[in-house]
Amino acid sequence: MAAAKPTLTDSLSFCLAQLTAAAGEGLGGGKDTATNETPLGRALLALRTRHVKAAGGIERFRARGGLRPLLALLRRAAAAGPAPSQAGPGSAPSSVESATSAGPAPSPGPAPSAASSSAPSPPARLRKTLDLALSILANCCTEGACRAEVRRLGGILPLVTILQCVKTDSIQNRTARALGNLAMEPESCGDIHSAGAVPLLVENLTACQDSQCLQSVVRALRNLADSPQHRLALAQQGAVRPLAELLAAAPDPALTLALVRALLELSRGCSRACAEQLSLGGGLGPLVSLASHPKKAVREATILILANLCAQGLVRPALGNAGGVDVLLGELRRRRGPNGAGPASQQPLVRAVCLLCREAINRARLRDAGGLELLMGLLRDPRASAWHPRVVAALVGFLYDTGALGRLQALGLVPLLAGQLCGDAGDEEEEGREAASWDFPEERTPDRAEAGSFRSLRSWLISEGYAAGPGDISPDWSPERCPLPPPPPEPAEQTSSTPGPTSLRTPRTLRTLGRSPAAASEEPWGREGPALLLLSRFSQAPDPSGALVTGPALCGLLAYVTGSPGPPSPRALRILARLTCNPACLEAFVRSYGAALLRAWLVLGVAPDDWPSLRARPARRQHRELGEMLLQNLTVQAESPFGVGALTHLLLSGSPEDRVACALTLPFICRKPSLWRRLLLDQGGLRLLLSALTRPAPHPLFLFFAADSLSCLQGLVSPTVIPVLPPPIPLDLDSPSPCLYERLLGPAPIPAPDLHFLLDSGLQLPAQRAASATASPFFRALLAGSFAEAQMDLVPLRGLSPSAAWPILHHLHGCRGCGAALRPIPPPGQPLLGSEAEEALEAAGRFLLPGLEEELEEAVGHIHLGPHGGPESVGEVFRLGRPRLVAHCARWTLGPGQCPQKRALALVGLVEAAGEEAGPLTEALLAVVMGVELGAKGSSLDC
Repeated sequence: MAAAKPTLTDSLSFCLAQLTAAAGEGLGGGKDTATNETPLGRALLALRTRHVKAAGGIERFRARGGLRPLLALLRRAAAAGPAPSQAGPGSAPSSVESATSAGPAPSPGPAPSAASSSAPSPPARLRKTLDLALSILANCCTEGACRAEVRRLGGILPLVTILQCVKTDSIQNRTARALGNLAMEPESCGDIHSAGAVPLLVENLTACQDSQCLQSVVRALRNLADSPQHRLALAQQGAVRPLAELLAAAPDPALTLALVRALLELSRGCSRACAEQLSLGGGLGPLVSLASHPKKAVREATILILANLCAQGLVRPALGNAGGVDVLLGELRRRRGPNGAGPASQQPLVRAVCLLCREAINRARLRDAGGLELLMGLLRDPRASAWHPRVVAALVGFLYDTGALGRLQALGLVPLLAGQLCGDAGDEEEEGREAASWDFPEERTPDRAEAGSFRSLRSWLISEGYAAGPGDISPDWSPERCPLPPPPPEPAEQTSSTPGPTSLRTPRTLRTLGRSPAAASEEPWGREGPALLLLSRFSQAPDPSGALVTGPALCGLLAYVTGSPGPPSPRALRILARLTCNPACLEAFVRSYGAALLRAWLVLGVAPDDWPSLRARPARRQHRELGEMLLQNLTVQAESPFGVGALTHLLLSGSPEDRVACALTLPFICRKPSLWRRLLLDQGGLRLLLSALTRPAPHPLFLFFAADSLSCLQGLVSPTVIPVLPPPIPLDLDSPSPCLYERLLGPAPIPAPDLHFLLDSGLQLPAQRAASATASPFFRALLAGSFAEAQMDLVPLRGLSPSAAWPILHHLHGCRGCGAALRPIPPPGQPLLGSEAEEALEAAGRFLLPGLEEELEEAVGHIHLGPHGGPESVGEVFRLGRPRLVAHCARWTLGPGQCPQKRALALVGLVEAAGEEAGPLTEALLAVVMGVELGAKGSSLDC
């Protein structure tokens, strides 16, 4: 088949020449339009169907300068059509000539006459020319270089003029498409807004009936919503309501998709105007219905629109009435499921669900739809830690919903809240004023600048009924307008150095927050405010022990109080005081080791993270006074008739764990001698505690608590200070006693030795028979009795090393305190078991030298339990199994001047060294606590 005959329109040059000629001559010039129509029409058609659509065709068209005559032709065509009416500030300019500076000047002619939107359609020739030219321009504007070129040539104003003047659906469709493509560039988008195209596009939404044209207009509006300022301008010019009305009219699927995509863009950072127009346009119901649309793009866009709308309080009640709560909860639940999306896609839904908690009607819907469980799941999820502050703030809305609070407590909210107090999560994102609860009239103070956190707090106070209206809470109370006064503990420190209840009673005046300016200015509201408010509500229950008097809850509160960079919130102090003053919480404080934890953390300055290391954390005076006051509150409860009965029941009839916890806690909260003596001594509480030391620890800090408890009990039993170490012994290395044995070691010993002891190593040590025989019954029988050694000058001593034999020979010759006993003792940090010190002690016992045994034991204590010894040496000394050393270890451990952490580490070493044989350790600790010497005559340790 022969190839098609080439035509003139196959040449791009020919088409551009026709386009340039038509742009220069104009459509209404003096030439015969019939002779120009056919070449121009054929050229435009060829450009649209062949040249521009070919690969690289748009770039060639732009490079050959085709955009300039094309825009000039559009200007001529716009000028030939009906002229617009006088433009206002937001309309297209009334003169087109200002846009022709970048192209050829228009031919002189009469000014366009005014015409209404109902002006007659342009002639068929003009309409066809515009259709083709606008189609070419819209196609070219799909590429960025062409969009920049059109903007440089001033091509936006002619398009706006055509949009205003030519009211034909096809022309409007192609013009809106071209504007939509140009709006993809931020600079062009701003120029389109400035040119007044938005009112014309909005007008088309109601005037046009063609679906294709509506889709182009909707797309143009969507692309024009590229920034918060432009989205606000679109909403203020009424672009949202027609979109909502079109959506409510159930359009075809393609238009539905275009509408929801446009509404999604317009609702980002949803403004009040956007929410009002969408609600007035009847779009809430259709949006909720489209949330179950079979097409994924429509469904996901619709759900995001609903989430964006939740930022406006005025629309949230209506959104809940339309079923939005169930939709958003269901979608968030689906995305958090095993096959759900990542955390990024959940963020807008989490924000929306939390905002829905600000209205009572939506809180009821959310509670009935399982929203509480969903919010608790978010709090438990470490991947959602960035949202935790927002979720906690949302749960504050349920503060006086008794049923919801009971459900939240059962789901484990309290330990999660305690963990939030000192967590690393960021602050809650500030919402605008429009996001405040819509349960009460809107606040309006347009001329006063207020802190964002104060606005949020004030909105919540009004929504929950603590204040009748905004007038009850003056903006002058905002932290930005008046500085906070110094924290309550500071004046107490300057006026009194003794702890008392005033440091806790002072914050009690802050309960009326929101009712008096003084209270509002004194009560800080930081990141921890919502969590503390919920915890305070839980602490006001008749028996809050099950939720708040637990290890995690107390640790969270104490970590916040001691770790807060500034003064802690008085509400946290009130919570702790309320718990310690509640008789129903006494048993819980005992069972959970809460009293011991209060003393360790606040009074001693040892937090759980500091154990078992020796990291120093000096206890601040405010914390110490707070701890002493809280323990005093517990003491009042424990020494009351109810408390005595509760503690007696726990100690005598409780579970084994409860009995041990009660015995450990009693020294902290009992000050009456009759009470603690009866419970700890007469009824066996002390022995119960001591016997539990070698069993598996019921608490991570059990041994620390036990060491502190035994030390406190020792202070109660023996109020006078007991020295930590035994009386000094004559082992001073700087001034030792004279050595009597060294005279036998010189080259000319005086007197001369008449005996040598032979060691296993072959070493011969000189000695005198008479001195050795009188020093010990063993050597008397050996050297002066009927044994063969009595006739020998070289007597073998088996099983002795030279270092172990050295103190023995010194002792046999009368040396006392000469320093020889220190020679076999290894330095601190080295094991004693298997050392020469143990060998020397065994030899001293074997050779019946009790004085030497005592001297060696004192040397071990001097080196390992002296100023240079540490808690790790206590267990090593205990392993030697010497009764005097065991007692020495117990005195070192429970000494009143000992560091609490060193005392606890020493007790850990003693327990590890004792193993399963706890008898010696128990008796030694019992003797130290009771203030008696182990094995003393007449002493009784029946406890």
